[in-house]
Amino acid sequence: MSALALNAEALYQELLAGVRRMSHANTRLVGITSGGAWLAERLQRDLGLAGEPGQVSSTMHRDDYAQRGLSSGGQTLLPFEVDGADILVLDDVLYTGRTLRAVLNEIFDYGRPRQVQLAVLVDRGGRQLPVQADFAAARVSLPDTQTLSLARDEAGAFSFQVQTR
Repeated sequence: MSALALNAEALYQELLAGVRRMSHANTRLVGITSGGAWLAERLQRDLGLAGEPGQVSSTMHRDDYAQRGLSSGGQTLLPFEVDGADILVLDDVLYTGRTLRAVLNEIFDYGRPRQVQLAVLVDRGGRQLPVQADFAAARVSLPDTQTLSLARDEAGAFSFQVQTR
């Protein structure tokens, strides 16, 4: 779709500003594998936060696990105490809400956070579950036949890939 022109680096700057407003000293960043994890890593550094961000995989709690099986999406690593934590989940693209539902189940397997918020680079609509982002750097509309995903080059610069299924 040539009409879609999203500058991932410019949107990252919007996300950085939004996350800066949403977070406080005790906020723990957790990125959804893989695009969200990339965002969490860079935000952790750019915000000057101590420690390492968390990374969460939705694989084990997906409602389509029987069709997809185990993916190479990585594993969950939460290098902090989840009980009572203020967690800010980060993802590149919010679409149906099903990945986020699986991610919440995964986080709660590790404990009971005080609060969980969601910030995304792009909200593309198309929700199948009652989920919404607390912050979205952009909102776009794409046909169901297209996917939108974040890519990262060797230097760490972000771009978007749009593919037709």
